[in-house]
Amino acid sequence: MCNTCGCNVTPGNEHLVRADGTHAITDDGRLAVDVLQNLLSENDHQAEHNREHFNDHGVLALNLMSSPGAGKTSLLEATIEALGGEFRIAVIEGDLETENDAERIRAKGVPAIQIATGSACHLDAHLVHTALHGLDLNDIDLLFIENVGNLVCPASFDLGQHRNVILLSVPEGDDKPAKYPVMFRAADLVLCTKSDLLSVLPEFQPARAEQCLRNLASQAPFEIISTRGTGHLEPWLHWLRTEWHDQRQHDLFHP
Repeated sequence: MCNTCGCNVTPGNEHLVRADGTHAITDDGRLAVDVLQNLLSENDHQAEHNREHFNDHGVLALNLMSSPGAGKTSLLEATIEALGGEFRIAVIEGDLETENDAERIRAKGVPAIQIATGSACHLDAHLVHTALHGLDLNDIDLLFIENVGNLVCPASFDLGQHRNVILLSVPEGDDKPAKYPVMFRAADLVLCTKSDLLSVLPEFQPARAEQCLRNLASQAPFEIISTRGTGHLEPWLHWLRTEWHDQRQHDLFHP
């Protein structure tokens, strides 16, 4: 994981450990565990700064995490179509390379900032902070941060978001919450995506997936959705409306 393999050095925070960076050399001259712990601390500090920006502008920020191909971008496209007239939406896209997903979002008429992480398998708060310079938070109600497809490392990095949304697609198998507990324990909502495939993949049992989630002592809602055809999105849309309203109330009473 990022705490040991060093992949928590990203294009956003590498200045801290390069050359004359704040954490280039630790107190005893070592460059291993202490540096990684320092980077996580720096990340948390930047994340809180990001969250203050979101709160000051009345923006609800959501971190979307999943394995590659679980349907994050398709979900965002469908969400924009359903709520684009109700909320002002923007997206930050995270991938190792390409602007493919950002271009799909822009085609829906929504601003999207692409972050290319290079070899980093997750976004961090510094990368998100840099991306925010390309957005006017005064014109945003909902900010979706689509993290790099990965069920391990993204869960370890606070981006400044208010909520974590984890996608679990039917083709992946219903045991993923048991196999990747750190990720699913971080969830404020779990969406079981690609439910239109349940008829051809009967080995996936939604009840079993939800039980794996509950075995982690998680109380996060577990909703079954699909974006295809007459896909069922209402549980997701209702959750978004409720969370946005609750966040606005929080911002009004905690300026």
